[in-house]
Amino acid sequence: MDTKAFEEKVRKDLIEFLQKKEALDSHVPECPDVEEKWPEIARAYMPDGVKEFQQYPVTSLGWMMFIGMAMAYYWDTDWESNANRKDFYEKLREEQGYDNLDETVVNKLLGYEGEAAEKLLELVAECASRVYGILNHEHIEPGTDTALGCYIACLHQLYLAGMAMELNALGYHMTPYSPASMN
Repeated sequence: MDTKAFEEKVRKDLIEFLQKKEALDSHVPECPDVEEKWPEIARAYMPDGVKEFQQYPVTSLGWMMFIGMAMAYYWDTDWESNANRKDFYEKLREEQGYDNLDETVVNKLLGYEGEAAEKLLELVAECASRVYGILNHEHIEPGTDTALGCYIACLHQLYLAGMAMELNALGYHMTPYSPASMN
C-alpha cells in the first residue's frame, strides 16, 4: 500500500467534510510554523496514541485534532515565546491527563463552553470516526509497518485539519488578494 496516496485520501475526505460543515473555507488555511512542529508532536504523542488505539481508536485519532487546534491557538496568541518550545503535547497532557485532553483544549485553552463546546467535540468525533472508517476500509494487517505508517498518516492529517479549523475560527480566511479591494 502507498501510504502517501492513503494520506491524500484522508486529507481530501477531511477537507470536504469540514467544508460541508462550514468549519473550513474553500481555501484551507495553512501555517508553516505549526506544520513544522508535526514531527516532534508526533514523536511525543505516539506512545500514548498507539497504546490507546487498541481499545479507543476514535479517541486516539481525535485527540490529535485537538492538538492541532491547540497549536494554532499558540501560534495566534504568542508564537514568539512558543516557537522554541519542545513540550507542547506533554504540557497539554499534564493539565488534566490524557483522558481529558479534549476538555483541556476545548474548555481551558480555547475557552469554548456549553453548546459551542459540544458542537466542537461532536465535530472532532465525527472527523475521527470518518478517518477510522477509511483506515478500516483498507483492511491493513495490524502490527505491520504499513499499519503504523497509515496510523501516522491519519494522525498527521487530523493534526493539520485541527490546525486549519482553529485558524479559520480565529478569523484567518484565505481569500484571494485583489488590488481593487484596497481602494
